[in-house]
Amino acid sequence: MANSSSGMQGNGYNEPEHIKRYADFTTIDWVQDSIIERNRRIRKSRTRYHTHRGHDGRGMLIWIWAQFKKLADAGQSWFIVSLVGACIGVNAALISIVTEWLSDIKMGYCADGWWLNQQFCCWEIEGDDALCDSWHPWSNVTAARWTIYIIFASAFSFIAAHLVKSLAKYAAGSGISEVKCILAGFVMKDFLGFSTWIIKSITLPLVIASGLSVGKEGPSVHVACCTGYVMARLFRQFSRSQGKMREILTASSAAGVAVAFGAPIGGVLFSIEEMTSNFSIKTMWRSFFCALVATVTLSAMNPYRSGKLVLFQVTYDRDWHFFEILFFIILGIFGGLYGAFVVKFNMQWSAFRRKHLSNYPVVEAVTLATLTAVVGYWNRFLRIDMTESMAILFRECDSGGDYDHLCQTSFQWTMATSLFVATVIRIGFVVISYGCKVPAGIFVPSMAIGATFGRMIGIMVKALYLAFPKSGMFAVCQPDVQCITPGTYAFLGAAAALSGVMRITVTVVVIMFELTGALTYILPTMIVLLVTKAVGDFLGTTGIADEAIRLNGYPYLDKDDHAYNVAVSSVMKTNLYTVSATGMTIHQIEELLKATQVKGFPIVSSGSNPILVGFIDRIDLRHVIDKVRLIHDLTLDTPCSFVRDSEDQEGFEFADIVTDPGMGLDEDTLMEIIENTATQSVVKFWPWVNQTPLTVSPELPLEIVVQLFKRMGPRVVLIEDHGALVGLVTVKDVLHFTLAEGHEPRSAWNPKDFEGFVEEAWTWITNFMTSLTSRARRLIRR
Repeated sequence: MANSSSGMQGNGYNEPEHIKRYADFTTIDWVQDSIIERNRRIRKSRTRYHTHRGHDGRGMLIWIWAQFKKLADAGQSWFIVSLVGACIGVNAALISIVTEWLSDIKMGYCADGWWLNQQFCCWEIEGDDALCDSWHPWSNVTAARWTIYIIFASAFSFIAAHLVKSLAKYAAGSGISEVKCILAGFVMKDFLGFSTWIIKSITLPLVIASGLSVGKEGPSVHVACCTGYVMARLFRQFSRSQGKMREILTASSAAGVAVAFGAPIGGVLFSIEEMTSNFSIKTMWRSFFCALVATVTLSAMNPYRSGKLVLFQVTYDRDWHFFEILFFIILGIFGGLYGAFVVKFNMQWSAFRRKHLSNYPVVEAVTLATLTAVVGYWNRFLRIDMTESMAILFRECDSGGDYDHLCQTSFQWTMATSLFVATVIRIGFVVISYGCKVPAGIFVPSMAIGATFGRMIGIMVKALYLAFPKSGMFAVCQPDVQCITPGTYAFLGAAAALSGVMRITVTVVVIMFELTGALTYILPTMIVLLVTKAVGDFLGTTGIADEAIRLNGYPYLDKDDHAYNVAVSSVMKTNLYTVSATGMTIHQIEELLKATQVKGFPIVSSGSNPILVGFIDRIDLRHVIDKVRLIHDLTLDTPCSFVRDSEDQEGFEFADIVTDPGMGLDEDTLMEIIENTATQSVVKFWPWVNQTPLTVSPELPLEIVVQLFKRMGPRVVLIEDHGALVGLVTVKDVLHFTLAEGHEPRSAWNPKDFEGFVEEAWTWITNFMTSLTSRARRLIRR
């Protein structure tokens, strides 16, 4: 692809490898896109006006028809949003149903119907599933069950990894990092395409059922955005407007989180807090409506036949006590430490994976799934699906929550030990599993880790109360009422871990409230998340999605504001490719296009007097030349003009100016403009010249220019000193500067440290095995 630096020459220095990949992405100019959309509206209004004026005898009928079309155009957006939301809800329900069946098929099958999972097979049996005669385990021998469990897990991961590698490479991973970059204005072709949508929807249940320590909630956002993109592309209004498409993608991301957690408001807040920094009121309403439609559709399909939108949705009706704040703080500290640990080591493992394992994605996925199954089968909380595990850990003991003696006092220390082991093992598997080349999210694994740790803390607090019921701390507890609810600790631990790894706060509070509907636990949740955020800020932790963006070299400006203490002149490029307003020929333009790959060219009055006249995109320049050749016989010496003269003022309105031939005009209108402006004696490009490009003074602070990039989204900002062009700056230039000058946010990963550690460990193991083998040989000889 073309270099994203518009109109500039390279400066000759060696770029870091992950910065070089910035050139692989095309940048959307949101300012230009807004102008195109505005001109399109003006032309449509003008056409309706002239149509009305031309039919005086039928004026009323035509007026009514025009109003109907106007209403239909306005309602089309809401219809598409509704359609996208309904498709996201249906897709989420199907994924949930298939995931449940695949997860249970590893343990056994239903004699009444092979298509039924264990819950539906034993629907009439409450409590112990061992009493269900319809559900048949694959074997009564433990070793055989373990072997079959491993075979299924390995097979599921192999199928998923092979499909992703062969048919849709962009279906791998979470997708949240890439969607954030797309919403910021960077085009990644095929990332939201039909094949990605289908393959990720098929492989996601396989990956979750394989037992890998990854979740489906993060990939649900990517799948939802694919759904929105594929559906919106069917309508011309959205397919030709990047701005309208961004609204659909933002709404789709909100709906993806909404169906993942059954939280429409939480989905909207997630899209505001995490996904985009440019969020209008209109986009917020469309996001809320899309999330609402998706959630209602999911509720109507009722995939769990329980009336709940997610498997781990619970209701708490017991109050909490102020002395428990001390233990809530412990959960918050754990969330902050967990986030810092996982982000740091997962990024280091990802760098190691890229260097050594990139050619073996299928082998890696199968190995991880097999290892997870081998180890996890022997722990009761690792053996079952993570969402099912959370559903068990969140429950109150007096409402069917006694899973495998979880609530019995005589087994409390056994359960605490099992929960601690599950926490440690799953943390390790999350570090090495997240980012492998299958659909993989980190929301639910983090929540599952927080739930096991929180439930362990809850059991310990309950044991402390039972041991010292008369102590001062427990004086507020009533003798005949249960004082400690361990399930709420699991709930708060899940919130802390999710907030710690994603670095979001308000969204998690709302999601947790929508999951429980318990206003009484809003304050404890806020306390836990504030402590988590404080610990994360102290440790300098960045959200794992932002860290993945930096690791992958995606060109993205983070939301945080930084004081660079330099003017934009310190960052701008000064060696520019420009075109003169007059005096250039077709041959010179062709040579310039062949010699450069820049996205656009500043237009100056002359080479010796670089007074800025405007800016023209490369695609417009190429497109117009090709179209003119279809009408006129051009020679290499045909002159070109980029400015209007007096005779060009007639016959054009502003809506015909500053247009993009690929986006703003239909073919007939385009050819009409070319016929009126281009002749055999001169080719006039002025209708495609942006005569008011975004310009700033060289003394303007760099942080103000960064805000322009974030809020307005131009592809390039021109630097003008008293009318003269002196340079330009792009997002890529800012990213180069922040990296070179150390202004980049503190990163939690250093690949060289981890690779050195792995190499040292491998050398030590090799030397140890060699020494052990030598000693064994000497003993044998004796």
